[in-house]
Amino acid sequence: MSQKRILVTGASGCIGHYISEALIQETDHELFLLVRNPDKLQVDIQARPGITVLQGDMQKIFQFADLLSTIDTAVLTATAWGGSLTFDINVLKTIELIRLLNPERCDQIIYFSTASVLDRHNQPLKEAGEIGTDYVRSKYACLQRLSQLQLAPKITTVFPTLVLGGDTNKPYSHLTSGIPEVTKYINWIRFLKADGSFHFIHGRDIATVVKYLIDHPPQADEPRRLVLGQTQLTVDEAVEQVCAYLRKRIYFRIPLSLSLANLIIVVFKIQMAAWDRFCMNYRHFTYAHVINPDSFGLPNYCATMSDVLKISGVEGGGVNSLKRN
Repeated sequence: MSQKRILVTGASGCIGHYISEALIQETDHELFLLVRNPDKLQVDIQARPGITVLQGDMQKIFQFADLLSTIDTAVLTATAWGGSLTFDINVLKTIELIRLLNPERCDQIIYFSTASVLDRHNQPLKEAGEIGTDYVRSKYACLQRLSQLQLAPKITTVFPTLVLGGDTNKPYSHLTSGIPEVTKYINWIRFLKADGSFHFIHGRDIATVVKYLIDHPPQADEPRRLVLGQTQLTVDEAVEQVCAYLRKRIYFRIPLSLSLANLIIVVFKIQMAAWDRFCMNYRHFTYAHVINPDSFGLPNYCATMSDVLKISGVEGGGVNSLKRN
């Protein structure tokens, strides 16, 4: 493969770390890693030549205008999760960055959205744009605007499902940091039955897919919107797999109905945002077609709940022996 000049924004985040590490270790591409605080970047930037750390902020992305005009592939993972700057960074500055790329030179933009903005048929979910969190609404708004850009035909949008990841050298995703805690309650959870389903994807598997896309940009007749996830799991299947891993028997299961959940909310006067209530009612966050390393004939790092628990530092056979690798 020919050498490319690659920009990675948000390189110090959970997904950004996995992508940067894979590109450093497995390619000879020239890398430009954009971070606000270089001290948070734990990848080995001395591992080989051709790695440049750019200290900067998406709010001041114009300061890199000259460099951006020379970039072959831009991997845009930088995001604001909430707060007053969410729309500015996730929409306006992201669009500004794309416009600063050279249409004649740039061969691909890999833009990170979120599966939360899509319905079960992989189409935009209108509720995400109307009642989503600041983060979700900003991602929905940016998705609507990408198609209007000159570089739109070169944008590959990826939609991660539930993201796992993190270790001693990488920040933990919100989901991974809570897994050891959840397993402590498995003695109770195993006797409940719930209606719901989901996908998950590990940061390392996301990096495998991104590296493949960099070297094999989608052709004109291939999809450019890719939902990233492993095979869907029902909530009950997930609980059963966790119990099998921890060697916990399930003697019976009590159905948790939506009406019971709504009654609890009313009785205890629980305050729920419109988006949270929508998600509770929606329940099945699954998609028509998901992509993971196996889709390209590459090995999956984390494809099952057993993999999830092992990687998250949960020891099999008991819940009192939890550790972080």
